[in-house]
Amino acid sequence: MPEPDPKDTPGAVRQTPGSLRGLSAELTARVPHLLEATRSVGTGLELHSTLERICETAAELAHARYAAIGVVEAPGEPLCEFVTFGMSEENARAIGRPPDGHTGLLGALIQEGASIRSEDLQADPRFAGFPAVHPRMRTFLGVPIRVQGQIVGNLHVAEKQGGDAFGEDELHVLRVLATEAGIAIGHARTYEAARRREQWIEGSVAVTTALLSGGDADEALAVVAEQARRLADAVVGIVLLPAEGGGLEIVAVAGDRPSASLGVIIPPQSPVVAALLRGEEVFLDDSATDPRLVTRLADQFGPHMLLPLRSGGRVLGALSIPRVRGGRPFTRAERTLATHFAAQAALALKLAEAQRDRERLAVYEDRDRIARDLHDLVIQRLFATGIMLEGAQRRSPVPTVQAGIGRAVDELDVTIQEIRTAIFALQQEPAEAPSGLRTRVLREINMAAVPLGFMPAHRFLGPVDSLVGELAGKNLIAALREALSNTFRHARASRVEVTVDATAVLPDGRDAVRLTVADDGVGIPDGGRRSGLRNLARRAESLGGASWFGPGAGQGSGSGTTVTWEVPL
Repeated sequence: MPEPDPKDTPGAVRQTPGSLRGLSAELTARVPHLLEATRSVGTGLELHSTLERICETAAELAHARYAAIGVVEAPGEPLCEFVTFGMSEENARAIGRPPDGHTGLLGALIQEGASIRSEDLQADPRFAGFPAVHPRMRTFLGVPIRVQGQIVGNLHVAEKQGGDAFGEDELHVLRVLATEAGIAIGHARTYEAARRREQWIEGSVAVTTALLSGGDADEALAVVAEQARRLADAVVGIVLLPAEGGGLEIVAVAGDRPSASLGVIIPPQSPVVAALLRGEEVFLDDSATDPRLVTRLADQFGPHMLLPLRSGGRVLGALSIPRVRGGRPFTRAERTLATHFAAQAALALKLAEAQRDRERLAVYEDRDRIARDLHDLVIQRLFATGIMLEGAQRRSPVPTVQAGIGRAVDELDVTIQEIRTAIFALQQEPAEAPSGLRTRVLREINMAAVPLGFMPAHRFLGPVDSLVGELAGKNLIAALREALSNTFRHARASRVEVTVDATAVLPDGRDAVRLTVADDGVGIPDGGRRSGLRNLARRAESLGGASWFGPGAGQGSGSGTTVTWEVPL
Protein backbone atom coordinates (compact mmCIF):
# COMPACT_ATOMS: atom_id res chain seq x y z
CA MET A 1 0.00 0.00 0.00
CA PRO A 2 1.14 3.58 -0.58
CA GLU A 3 2.94 5.16 2.34
CA PRO A 4 1.29 8.24 3.87
CA ASP A 5 3.33 11.31 4.67
CA PRO A 6 5.88 10.44 7.44
CA LYS A 7 4.79 13.24 9.77
CA ASP A 8 1.32 11.65 9.95
CA THR A 9 2.60 8.13 10.61
CA PRO A 10 2.43 6.96 14.27
CA GLY A 11 5.86 6.10 15.58
CA ALA A 12 7.63 7.62 12.66
CA VAL A 13 11.03 9.08 13.30
CA ARG A 14 10.71 12.87 13.32
CA GLN A 15 13.71 14.19 11.39
CA THR A 16 14.68 16.03 8.26
CA PRO A 17 15.35 13.92 5.16
CA GLY A 18 19.12 14.41 5.35
CA SER A 19 19.49 13.79 9.11
CA LEU A 20 20.99 10.67 10.72
CA ARG A 21 19.71 11.39 14.24
CA GLY A 22 17.12 9.14 15.85
CA LEU A 23 17.78 6.10 13.72
CA SER A 24 17.02 2.60 14.88
CA ALA A 25 19.75 0.30 16.17
CA GLU A 26 19.65 -1.71 12.95
CA LEU A 27 20.04 1.42 10.83
CA THR A 28 22.69 2.85 13.13
CA ALA A 29 24.81 -0.20 12.37
CA ARG A 30 24.63 0.75 8.70
CA VAL A 31 25.84 4.33 9.26
CA PRO A 32 29.53 3.71 8.47
CA HIS A 33 28.57 1.93 5.29
CA LEU A 34 26.09 4.71 4.44
CA LEU A 35 28.72 7.42 4.96
CA GLU A 36 31.19 5.53 2.80
CA ALA A 37 28.51 5.10 0.14
CA THR A 38 27.57 8.79 0.09
CA ARG A 39 31.25 9.71 -0.14
CA SER A 40 31.59 7.37 -3.13
CA VAL A 41 28.51 8.87 -4.78
CA GLY A 42 30.05 12.34 -4.76
CA THR A 43 33.43 11.35 -6.21
CA GLY A 44 32.44 11.51 -9.89
CA LEU A 45 31.52 14.34 -12.20
CA GLU A 46 30.26 12.43 -15.24
CA LEU A 47 26.46 12.22 -14.92
CA HIS A 48 25.77 8.71 -16.24
CA SER A 49 28.48 7.05 -14.14
CA THR A 50 27.25 9.01 -11.11
CA LEU A 51 23.73 7.65 -11.63
CA GLU A 52 25.09 4.12 -11.93
CA ARG A 53 26.90 4.45 -8.59
CA ILE A 54 23.75 5.81 -6.94
CA CYS A 55 21.69 2.82 -8.19
CA GLU A 56 24.22 0.28 -7.00
CA THR A 57 24.55 1.97 -3.61
CA ALA A 58 20.76 2.19 -3.15
CA ALA A 59 20.27 -1.51 -3.89
CA GLU A 60 23.08 -2.49 -1.53
CA LEU A 61 21.95 -0.34 1.41
CA ALA A 62 18.24 -1.16 1.03
CA HIS A 63 18.92 -4.89 0.54
CA ALA A 64 16.98 -4.72 -2.73
CA ARG A 65 17.33 -6.83 -5.84
CA TYR A 66 16.55 -3.96 -8.19
CA ALA A 67 17.18 -0.22 -8.15
CA ALA A 68 16.66 2.54 -10.68
CA ILE A 69 17.03 6.28 -10.93
CA GLY A 70 15.31 8.62 -13.37
CA VAL A 71 16.27 12.23 -14.02
CA VAL A 72 14.33 14.98 -15.80
CA GLU A 73 15.88 18.00 -17.50
CA ALA A 74 13.11 20.35 -16.31
CA PRO A 75 9.70 20.01 -14.62
CA GLY A 76 7.07 18.59 -16.93
CA GLU A 77 9.59 17.05 -19.33
CA PRO A 78 10.11 13.30 -19.83
CA LEU A 79 13.01 11.44 -18.26
CA CYS A 80 16.27 12.34 -19.98
CA GLU A 81 18.26 9.72 -18.07
CA PHE A 82 17.10 6.36 -16.74
CA VAL A 83 19.64 4.00 -15.18
CA THR A 84 18.90 0.62 -13.63
CA PHE A 85 20.71 -1.87 -11.41
CA GLY A 86 19.99 -5.58 -11.16
CA MET A 87 18.30 -5.93 -14.55
CA SER A 88 20.09 -7.92 -17.24
CA GLU A 89 21.08 -6.32 -20.52
CA GLU A 90 18.81 -8.76 -22.36
CA ASN A 91 15.81 -7.61 -20.30
CA ALA A 92 16.66 -3.95 -20.82
CA ARG A 93 16.95 -4.42 -24.59
CA ALA A 94 13.69 -6.40 -24.74
CA ILE A 95 11.81 -3.73 -22.77
CA GLY A 96 13.06 -1.06 -25.16
CA ARG A 97 11.96 2.48 -24.50
CA PRO A 98 12.42 3.60 -20.84
CA PRO A 99 9.56 5.08 -18.76
CA ASP A 100 8.49 8.60 -19.65
CA GLY A 101 8.37 9.87 -16.05
CA HIS A 102 4.80 11.12 -16.44
CA THR A 103 2.73 8.01 -15.65
CA GLY A 104 2.68 5.24 -13.05
CA LEU A 105 4.43 5.25 -9.71
CA LEU A 106 7.57 6.83 -11.16
CA GLY A 107 5.56 9.74 -12.46
CA ALA A 108 3.77 10.08 -9.10
CA LEU A 109 7.12 10.37 -7.29
CA ILE A 110 8.02 13.40 -9.42
CA GLN A 111 4.60 15.01 -9.63
CA GLU A 112 3.53 14.51 -5.99
CA GLY A 113 6.97 15.01 -4.45
CA ALA A 114 6.37 12.44 -1.67
CA SER A 115 7.88 9.04 -1.00
CA ILE A 116 5.94 5.88 -1.90
CA ARG A 117 6.23 2.56 -0.07
CA SER A 118 4.17 -0.45 -1.12
CA GLU A 119 4.02 -4.13 -0.23
CA ASP A 120 2.45 -4.85 -3.63
CA LEU A 121 3.04 -2.15 -6.19
CA GLN A 122 0.61 -3.70 -8.69
CA ALA A 123 -2.21 -3.12 -6.22
CA ASP A 124 -1.53 0.61 -6.14
CA PRO A 125 -4.11 2.53 -8.26
CA ARG A 126 -1.28 4.63 -9.72
CA PHE A 127 0.44 1.54 -11.13
CA ALA A 128 0.50 1.78 -14.95
CA GLY A 129 1.49 -1.79 -15.81
CA PHE A 130 4.68 -3.58 -16.85
CA PRO A 131 5.86 -4.53 -20.36
CA ALA A 132 5.47 -8.24 -21.07
CA VAL A 133 9.17 -9.00 -20.60
CA HIS A 134 9.59 -6.89 -17.44
CA PRO A 135 10.98 -8.80 -14.42
CA ARG A 136 8.48 -9.63 -11.67
CA MET A 137 8.44 -7.00 -8.88
CA ARG A 138 6.18 -6.76 -5.83
CA THR A 139 7.63 -4.70 -2.98
CA PHE A 140 8.51 -1.11 -3.86
CA LEU A 141 10.09 1.94 -2.22
CA GLY A 142 10.70 5.23 -3.99
CA VAL A 143 11.68 8.79 -3.03
CA PRO A 144 11.92 12.01 -5.06
CA ILE A 145 15.30 13.63 -5.73
CA ARG A 146 15.66 17.38 -5.31
CA VAL A 147 18.29 19.88 -6.40
CA GLN A 148 18.00 23.28 -4.73
CA GLY A 149 14.40 22.57 -3.78
CA GLN A 150 13.35 21.49 -7.27
CA ILE A 151 12.41 17.89 -8.04
CA VAL A 152 14.78 16.55 -10.69
CA GLY A 153 13.97 12.86 -10.60
CA ASN A 154 13.29 9.82 -8.46
CA LEU A 155 15.23 7.02 -6.81
CA HIS A 156 13.47 3.73 -6.18
CA VAL A 157 14.19 0.14 -5.22
CA ALA A 158 12.10 -3.02 -5.66
CA GLU A 159 11.98 -6.63 -4.45
CA LYS A 160 13.56 -6.59 -0.99
CA GLN A 161 15.71 -9.62 -0.37
CA GLY A 162 13.90 -12.25 1.67
CA GLY A 163 10.50 -11.17 0.40
CA ASP A 164 9.74 -8.74 3.24
CA ALA A 165 8.35 -5.26 2.74
CA PHE A 166 10.66 -2.26 2.88
CA GLY A 167 10.61 -0.64 6.32
CA GLU A 168 11.38 2.68 7.96
CA ASP A 169 15.11 1.93 8.03
CA GLU A 170 15.24 1.51 4.25
CA LEU A 171 13.15 4.65 3.80
CA HIS A 172 15.57 6.73 5.87
CA VAL A 173 18.56 5.27 4.04
CA LEU A 174 16.99 6.06 0.68
CA ARG A 175 16.16 9.62 1.77
CA VAL A 176 19.71 10.27 2.92
CA LEU A 177 21.01 8.79 -0.29
CA ALA A 178 18.55 10.84 -2.38
CA THR A 179 19.79 14.02 -0.68
CA GLU A 180 23.39 13.14 -1.53
CA ALA A 181 22.28 12.11 -5.01
CA GLY A 182 20.68 15.51 -5.56
CA ILE A 183 23.95 17.24 -4.66
CA ALA A 184 25.93 14.87 -6.88
CA ILE A 185 23.51 15.28 -9.78
CA GLY A 186 23.74 19.07 -9.45
CA HIS A 187 27.53 18.94 -9.59
CA ALA A 188 27.51 16.43 -12.43
CA ARG A 189 25.07 18.54 -14.43
CA THR A 190 27.23 21.63 -14.01
CA TYR A 191 30.30 19.72 -15.13
CA GLU A 192 28.45 17.98 -17.97
CA ALA A 193 27.05 21.27 -19.26
CA ALA A 194 30.50 22.87 -19.28
CA ARG A 195 32.06 19.84 -20.97
CA ARG A 196 29.37 19.69 -23.64
CA ARG A 197 29.64 23.39 -24.38
CA GLU A 198 33.38 22.93 -24.81
CA GLN A 199 32.84 19.97 -27.17
CA TRP A 200 30.30 21.86 -29.28
CA ILE A 201 32.65 24.85 -29.49
CA GLU A 202 35.50 22.57 -30.62
CA GLY A 203 33.15 21.03 -33.20
CA SER A 204 32.22 24.48 -34.50
CA VAL A 205 35.90 25.36 -34.84
CA ALA A 206 36.55 22.13 -36.79
CA VAL A 207 33.64 22.89 -39.14
CA THR A 208 34.77 26.48 -39.71
CA THR A 209 38.33 25.32 -40.43
CA ALA A 210 37.10 22.68 -42.89
CA LEU A 211 34.81 25.09 -44.74
CA LEU A 212 37.35 27.90 -45.01
CA SER A 213 40.41 25.76 -45.78
CA GLY A 214 39.81 26.04 -49.51
CA GLY A 215 39.59 22.25 -49.89
CA ASP A 216 36.89 20.18 -51.53
CA ALA A 217 33.36 21.40 -50.74
CA ASP A 218 31.93 17.88 -50.44
CA GLU A 219 34.61 16.96 -47.91
CA ALA A 220 33.86 20.09 -45.88
CA LEU A 221 30.13 19.28 -45.80
CA ALA A 222 31.00 15.74 -44.71
CA VAL A 223 32.91 17.29 -41.77
CA VAL A 224 29.77 19.24 -40.80
CA ALA A 225 27.69 16.04 -40.88
CA GLU A 226 30.25 14.02 -38.90
CA GLN A 227 30.77 16.65 -36.21
CA ALA A 228 27.01 17.06 -35.74
CA ARG A 229 26.55 13.27 -35.47
CA ARG A 230 29.38 12.91 -32.94
CA LEU A 231 28.44 15.87 -30.75
CA ALA A 232 24.73 15.02 -30.61
CA ASP A 233 25.40 11.31 -29.99
CA ALA A 234 23.23 10.62 -33.04
CA VAL A 235 23.12 7.58 -35.30
CA VAL A 236 23.76 9.69 -38.40
CA GLY A 237 24.44 13.29 -39.40
CA ILE A 238 22.92 14.67 -42.62
CA VAL A 239 23.47 17.95 -44.44
CA LEU A 240 20.81 19.11 -46.91
CA LEU A 241 21.04 21.96 -49.41
CA PRO A 242 18.27 23.57 -51.49
CA ALA A 243 17.53 21.55 -54.64
CA GLU A 244 17.19 23.17 -58.06
CA GLY A 245 13.55 22.17 -58.44
CA GLY A 246 12.59 22.97 -54.84
CA GLY A 247 12.87 21.00 -51.64
CA LEU A 248 16.08 19.93 -49.96
CA GLU A 249 18.71 17.54 -51.33
CA ILE A 250 20.85 15.28 -49.13
CA VAL A 251 24.45 16.22 -50.03
CA ALA A 252 26.45 14.75 -47.12
CA VAL A 253 25.83 11.78 -44.82
CA ALA A 254 27.99 10.69 -41.89
CA GLY A 255 27.30 7.38 -40.17
CA ASP A 256 28.80 4.06 -39.22
CA ARG A 257 27.47 2.38 -42.39
CA PRO A 258 27.32 3.54 -46.05
CA SER A 259 24.07 5.31 -46.77
CA ALA A 260 21.93 5.05 -49.88
CA SER A 261 20.27 8.40 -49.15
CA LEU A 262 22.94 10.61 -50.76
CA GLY A 263 21.32 12.60 -53.56
CA VAL A 264 17.76 11.99 -52.33
CA ILE A 265 15.55 15.09 -52.60
CA ILE A 266 12.98 15.75 -49.87
CA PRO A 267 10.07 17.41 -51.71
CA PRO A 268 8.93 20.96 -50.89
CA GLN A 269 5.47 19.58 -49.98
CA SER A 270 6.95 18.13 -46.78
CA PRO A 271 5.82 20.18 -43.74
CA VAL A 272 9.30 19.74 -42.24
CA VAL A 273 11.01 21.10 -45.39
CA ALA A 274 8.63 24.05 -45.48
CA ALA A 275 9.43 24.86 -41.84
CA LEU A 276 13.18 24.55 -42.38
CA LEU A 277 13.10 26.80 -45.45
CA ARG A 278 11.27 29.37 -43.32
CA GLY A 279 14.18 29.23 -40.89
CA GLU A 280 12.37 27.28 -38.15
CA GLU A 281 13.84 24.48 -36.03
CA VAL A 282 11.93 21.18 -35.94
CA PHE A 283 12.23 18.78 -33.00
CA LEU A 284 10.58 15.34 -33.21
CA ASP A 285 10.11 12.83 -30.39
CA ASP A 286 9.81 9.87 -32.78
CA SER A 287 10.58 10.22 -36.48
CA ALA A 288 9.05 6.88 -37.40
CA THR A 289 5.56 7.88 -36.22
CA ASP A 290 5.55 11.64 -36.83
CA PRO A 291 3.19 12.49 -39.74
CA ARG A 292 5.24 15.54 -40.75
CA LEU A 293 7.95 13.32 -42.26
CA VAL A 294 6.92 12.09 -45.71
CA THR A 295 9.88 9.86 -46.70
CA ARG A 296 10.59 6.29 -45.63
CA LEU A 297 14.10 7.32 -44.57
CA ALA A 298 12.64 8.33 -41.20
CA ASP A 299 11.30 4.86 -40.35
CA GLN A 300 14.56 3.81 -38.69
CA PHE A 301 14.95 6.91 -36.51
CA GLY A 302 13.59 8.04 -33.14
CA PRO A 303 14.26 11.45 -31.51
CA HIS A 304 15.24 13.88 -34.24
CA MET A 305 16.56 17.44 -34.53
CA LEU A 306 16.21 19.26 -37.87
CA LEU A 307 17.91 22.65 -37.86
CA PRO A 308 18.08 25.32 -40.55
CA LEU A 309 21.52 26.54 -41.63
CA ARG A 310 20.51 30.18 -41.50
CA SER A 311 22.69 33.28 -41.81
CA GLY A 312 21.67 36.87 -42.35
CA GLY A 313 18.02 35.99 -42.91
CA ARG A 314 18.91 33.50 -45.65
CA VAL A 315 18.51 29.72 -45.31
CA LEU A 316 21.55 28.05 -46.87
CA GLY A 317 20.51 24.49 -46.07
CA ALA A 318 19.57 22.27 -43.15
CA LEU A 319 21.11 19.85 -40.67
CA SER A 320 19.42 16.58 -39.70
CA ILE A 321 20.55 14.82 -36.49
CA PRO A 322 18.46 11.73 -35.57
CA ARG A 323 18.96 9.10 -32.88
CA VAL A 324 17.95 5.44 -33.15
CA ARG A 325 14.37 4.38 -32.46
CA GLY A 326 13.82 4.21 -28.72
CA GLY A 327 16.88 6.38 -28.13
CA ARG A 328 17.23 9.00 -25.42
CA PRO A 329 15.26 12.19 -26.17
CA PHE A 330 17.24 15.36 -26.81
CA THR A 331 17.38 17.60 -23.76
CA ARG A 332 16.68 21.31 -23.82
CA ALA A 333 20.40 22.02 -23.37
CA GLU A 334 21.30 19.72 -26.28
CA ARG A 335 18.75 21.46 -28.50
CA THR A 336 20.18 24.87 -27.62
CA LEU A 337 23.78 23.79 -28.24
CA ALA A 338 22.87 22.14 -31.55
CA THR A 339 21.02 25.28 -32.67
CA HIS A 340 24.09 27.41 -31.93
CA PHE A 341 26.27 24.88 -33.79
CA ALA A 342 23.99 25.09 -36.84
CA ALA A 343 24.16 28.90 -36.78
CA GLN A 344 27.97 28.77 -36.63
CA ALA A 345 28.08 26.21 -39.44
CA ALA A 346 25.77 28.41 -41.54
CA LEU A 347 28.04 31.44 -41.03
CA ALA A 348 31.09 29.40 -42.02
CA LEU A 349 29.16 28.03 -45.02
CA LYS A 350 28.30 31.58 -46.12
CA LEU A 351 31.92 32.71 -45.76
CA ALA A 352 33.11 29.65 -47.68
CA GLU A 353 30.56 30.41 -50.40
CA ALA A 354 31.87 33.98 -50.67
CA GLN A 355 35.42 32.65 -50.81
CA ARG A 356 34.51 30.22 -53.60
CA ASP A 357 32.78 33.05 -55.47
CA ARG A 358 36.01 35.05 -55.34
CA GLU A 359 37.99 32.05 -56.53
CA ARG A 360 35.44 31.41 -59.28
CA LEU A 361 35.69 35.03 -60.38
CA ALA A 362 39.46 34.69 -60.54
CA VAL A 363 39.05 31.56 -62.67
CA TYR A 364 36.65 33.39 -65.01
CA GLU A 365 39.15 36.24 -65.34
CA ASP A 366 41.89 33.73 -66.17
CA ARG A 367 39.62 32.06 -68.71
CA ASP A 368 38.87 35.39 -70.39
CA ARG A 369 42.58 36.19 -70.54
CA ILE A 370 43.43 32.76 -71.95
CA ALA A 371 40.62 33.05 -74.50
CA ARG A 372 41.92 36.44 -75.64
CA ASP A 373 45.49 35.14 -75.88
CA LEU A 374 44.36 32.10 -77.85
CA HIS A 375 42.37 34.27 -80.24
CA ASP A 376 44.81 37.17 -80.64
CA LEU A 377 48.10 35.27 -80.60
CA VAL A 378 47.85 31.53 -81.10
CA ILE A 379 45.21 31.43 -83.84
CA GLN A 380 46.85 34.30 -85.72
CA ARG A 381 50.23 32.56 -85.62
CA LEU A 382 48.75 29.26 -86.71
CA PHE A 383 46.88 31.03 -89.52
CA ALA A 384 50.11 32.77 -90.63
CA THR A 385 51.97 29.44 -90.48
CA GLY A 386 49.30 27.86 -92.65
CA ILE A 387 49.64 30.63 -95.26
CA MET A 388 53.43 30.15 -95.35
CA LEU A 389 53.01 26.41 -95.76
CA GLU A 390 50.56 26.88 -98.62
CA GLY A 391 53.10 29.18 -100.34
CA ALA A 392 55.81 26.58 -99.90
CA GLN A 393 53.48 23.92 -101.28
CA ARG A 394 52.91 25.90 -104.46
CA ARG A 395 56.65 26.48 -104.97
CA SER A 396 57.74 22.90 -104.35
CA PRO A 397 58.14 20.74 -107.50
CA VAL A 398 58.12 17.47 -105.50
CA PRO A 399 54.68 15.82 -105.33
CA THR A 400 55.36 14.01 -102.05
CA VAL A 401 56.42 17.27 -100.40
CA GLN A 402 53.29 18.97 -101.71
CA ALA A 403 51.15 16.18 -100.31
CA GLY A 404 52.89 16.30 -96.92
CA ILE A 405 52.51 20.07 -96.69
CA GLY A 406 48.84 19.74 -97.64
CA ARG A 407 48.26 17.29 -94.80
CA ALA A 408 50.02 19.65 -92.36
CA VAL A 409 47.81 22.54 -93.52
CA ASP A 410 44.71 20.38 -92.99
CA GLU A 411 45.87 19.53 -89.45
CA LEU A 412 46.39 23.22 -88.76
CA ASP A 413 42.83 23.95 -89.89
CA VAL A 414 41.48 21.27 -87.55
CA THR A 415 43.62 22.64 -84.70
CA ILE A 416 42.30 26.16 -85.31
CA GLN A 417 38.71 24.88 -85.18
CA GLU A 418 39.39 23.03 -81.91
CA ILE A 419 40.95 26.13 -80.39
CA ARG A 420 37.97 28.22 -81.45
CA THR A 421 35.67 25.66 -79.77
CA ALA A 422 37.77 25.91 -76.60
CA ILE A 423 37.61 29.71 -76.74
CA PHE A 424 33.82 29.53 -77.00
CA ALA A 425 33.64 27.18 -74.00
CA LEU A 426 35.96 29.40 -71.95
CA GLN A 427 33.83 32.45 -72.66
CA GLN A 428 30.56 30.65 -71.96
CA GLU A 429 28.79 31.09 -68.61
CA PRO A 430 27.65 27.84 -66.92
CA ALA A 431 23.99 28.88 -67.12
CA GLU A 432 24.25 29.37 -70.90
CA ALA A 433 25.34 25.80 -71.59
CA PRO A 434 22.85 23.06 -72.47
CA SER A 435 22.16 20.58 -69.68
CA GLY A 436 23.31 17.44 -71.52
CA LEU A 437 25.82 15.26 -69.66
CA ARG A 438 28.31 15.42 -72.55
CA THR A 439 28.28 19.22 -72.44
CA ARG A 440 28.67 19.29 -68.67
CA VAL A 441 31.64 16.91 -68.87
CA LEU A 442 33.27 19.14 -71.51
CA ARG A 443 32.67 22.19 -69.35
CA GLU A 444 34.44 20.56 -66.39
CA ILE A 445 37.33 19.55 -68.64
CA ASN A 446 37.65 23.08 -70.03
CA MET A 447 37.58 24.59 -66.54
CA ALA A 448 40.27 22.16 -65.36
CA ALA A 449 42.49 23.23 -68.29
CA VAL A 450 43.16 26.56 -66.56
CA PRO A 451 44.95 25.26 -63.44
CA LEU A 452 46.42 22.28 -65.34
CA GLY A 453 47.94 24.48 -68.04
CA PHE A 454 46.81 22.14 -70.83
CA MET A 455 43.58 20.65 -72.19
CA PRO A 456 42.80 17.11 -70.99
CA ALA A 457 41.95 14.59 -73.69
CA HIS A 458 38.45 13.16 -73.62
CA ARG A 459 36.43 10.29 -75.08
CA PHE A 460 32.74 9.31 -74.93
CA LEU A 461 31.47 5.76 -75.48
CA GLY A 462 27.79 5.11 -76.11
CA PRO A 463 24.81 7.51 -76.08
CA VAL A 464 25.84 9.29 -72.88
CA ASP A 465 23.08 11.90 -72.87
CA SER A 466 20.20 9.48 -73.42
CA LEU A 467 21.33 6.56 -71.19
CA VAL A 468 22.61 8.29 -68.07
CA GLY A 469 19.87 9.51 -65.71
CA GLU A 470 19.86 12.82 -63.88
CA LEU A 471 20.96 11.45 -60.47
CA ALA A 472 23.79 9.34 -61.89
CA GLY A 473 24.83 12.19 -64.20
CA LYS A 474 24.90 14.76 -61.42
CA ASN A 475 27.06 12.51 -59.25
CA LEU A 476 29.32 11.65 -62.21
CA ILE A 477 30.01 15.37 -62.74
CA ALA A 478 30.82 15.76 -59.04
CA ALA A 479 33.14 12.74 -59.23
CA LEU A 480 34.85 14.14 -62.35
CA ARG A 481 35.35 17.49 -60.62
CA GLU A 482 36.85 15.72 -57.59
CA ALA A 483 39.19 13.60 -59.72
CA LEU A 484 40.38 16.55 -61.82
CA SER A 485 40.85 18.64 -58.68
CA ASN A 486 43.03 15.93 -57.16
CA THR A 487 45.01 15.76 -60.39
CA PHE A 488 45.90 19.43 -60.70
CA ARG A 489 46.53 19.80 -56.96
CA HIS A 490 48.72 16.75 -56.41
CA ALA A 491 49.67 14.84 -59.57
CA ARG A 492 52.03 17.29 -61.39
CA ALA A 493 50.84 15.64 -64.60
CA SER A 494 51.53 16.64 -68.21
CA ARG A 495 48.76 14.51 -69.70
CA VAL A 496 45.23 13.70 -68.52
CA GLU A 497 42.71 11.46 -70.28
CA VAL A 498 39.00 11.48 -69.39
CA THR A 499 36.67 8.69 -70.57
CA VAL A 500 32.92 8.44 -70.03
CA ASP A 501 31.62 4.99 -70.99
CA ALA A 502 27.84 4.53 -71.04
CA THR A 503 28.21 0.95 -72.33
CA ALA A 504 29.92 -0.43 -69.19
CA VAL A 505 28.62 -3.47 -67.31
CA LEU A 506 28.95 -4.10 -63.57
CA PRO A 507 30.21 -7.48 -62.26
CA ASP A 508 26.63 -8.46 -61.42
CA GLY A 509 25.51 -7.84 -65.02
CA ARG A 510 23.78 -4.48 -64.58
CA ASP A 511 24.28 -1.77 -67.17
CA ALA A 512 26.44 1.05 -65.87
CA VAL A 513 28.21 4.28 -66.70
CA ARG A 514 31.95 4.29 -66.00
CA LEU A 515 34.17 7.35 -65.60
CA THR A 516 37.95 7.02 -65.79
CA VAL A 517 40.45 9.82 -65.26
CA ALA A 518 44.04 8.81 -66.03
CA ASP A 519 47.17 10.96 -65.68
CA ASP A 520 50.93 10.55 -66.09
CA GLY A 521 51.84 12.29 -62.82
CA VAL A 522 53.72 11.23 -59.73
CA GLY A 523 51.08 8.75 -58.54
CA ILE A 524 49.70 8.42 -55.01
CA PRO A 525 52.51 8.11 -52.45
CA ASP A 526 52.32 5.58 -49.60
CA GLY A 527 50.76 7.25 -46.61
CA GLY A 528 49.39 10.10 -48.72
CA ARG A 529 45.96 11.65 -48.11
CA ARG A 530 42.99 9.61 -49.31
CA SER A 531 40.13 11.96 -48.41
CA GLY A 532 39.29 12.77 -52.04
CA LEU A 533 39.32 9.09 -52.99
CA ARG A 534 37.09 8.28 -50.00
CA ASN A 535 34.64 10.93 -51.19
CA LEU A 536 34.53 9.27 -54.61
CA ALA A 537 33.98 5.82 -53.10
CA ARG A 538 31.26 7.08 -50.74
CA ARG A 539 29.43 8.81 -53.59
CA ALA A 540 29.56 5.70 -55.78
CA GLU A 541 28.49 3.34 -52.98
CA SER A 542 25.46 5.51 -52.20
CA LEU A 543 24.24 4.77 -55.75
CA GLY A 544 25.08 1.06 -55.69
CA GLY A 545 28.40 1.39 -57.53
CA ALA A 546 32.09 1.48 -56.67
CA SER A 547 35.26 3.51 -57.13
CA TRP A 548 38.93 2.55 -57.09
CA PHE A 549 42.32 3.68 -58.38
CA GLY A 550 45.30 2.06 -60.09
CA PRO A 551 48.32 2.74 -62.30
CA GLY A 552 48.04 5.69 -64.66
CA ALA A 553 49.01 6.63 -68.19
CA GLY A 554 52.69 7.44 -67.56
CA GLN A 555 55.81 5.56 -68.49
CA GLY A 556 58.15 6.72 -65.68
CA SER A 557 58.66 5.54 -62.15
CA GLY A 558 55.56 7.36 -60.87
CA SER A 559 53.42 6.03 -63.74
CA GLY A 560 50.56 8.30 -62.68
CA THR A 561 47.12 7.33 -61.44
CA THR A 562 43.90 6.08 -63.00
CA VAL A 563 40.74 6.74 -61.02
CA THR A 564 37.71 4.63 -61.98
CA TRP A 565 34.18 5.49 -60.85
CA GLU A 566 31.11 3.53 -61.93
CA VAL A 567 27.45 3.35 -60.98
CA PRO A 568 24.45 1.46 -62.42
CA LEU A 569 22.25 3.18 -64.98
